[in-house]
Amino acid sequence: MQKGAPFDKLHAGLYRHAMIILGIESSCDETAAALVTGDRQVLAHRLLGQEAAHAPFGGVVPEIAARAHVEALEPLIVAALADAKLTLADVDAIAATAGPGLIGGVMVGLVTGKALAHAAGKPLIAVNHLEGHALSPRLSDPDLEFPYLLLLVSGGHCQLLLVEGVGAYRRLATTIDDAAGEAFDKTAKLLGLGFPGGPCRRARRGVGRSQGRPPAAPP
Repeated sequence: MQKGAPFDKLHAGLYRHAMIILGIESSCDETAAALVTGDRQVLAHRLLGQEAAHAPFGGVVPEIAARAHVEALEPLIVAALADAKLTLADVDAIAATAGPGLIGGVMVGLVTGKALAHAAGKPLIAVNHLEGHALSPRLSDPDLEFPYLLLLVSGGHCQLLLVEGVGAYRRLATTIDDAAGEAFDKTAKLLGLGFPGGPCRRARRGVGRSQGRPPAAPP
């Protein structure tokens, strides 16, 4: 078949559907690796949290988080590839969070992605952390079409966005407050509830309700 515009368009479409991406996330206190196809199928996903490492401090310590990513990332990538029954040679591109986030953790994931891409001769895709959140609903709901309204709550970014397409976002509202999770952690630390603050607060409310009492108001 002679190549031309129709053929190239068809070939590009088939390639997008067959494409397999290795994704790396290390922007805060969770390390993650996943294999995702061009048609939005998650072939494998591995996630490791760091709650125990940060619990003595009542919040996320950036230096501890970065060191934990260094220790966890390689085994997670190996495990995710094994879960998907793939090797690095089967991957078409490597994507890694490039910010925003805790700079030490971001650098661990991004440098790892660069090294893997260079060693395997694969392209590297630097992903904006917030854009990843904005598009993630399309992974869980394959029927979700553009445009859609999104409430994005991630770290210090709390925004109401109109997602019109890949790379096309309109910010309708935002806040200048602390991160919601950080506010829970600080409050829980003051009240002696433990870390992370959100789950500890929920557990405390559950105890009160199970004993027939309303949740105790903080002093």
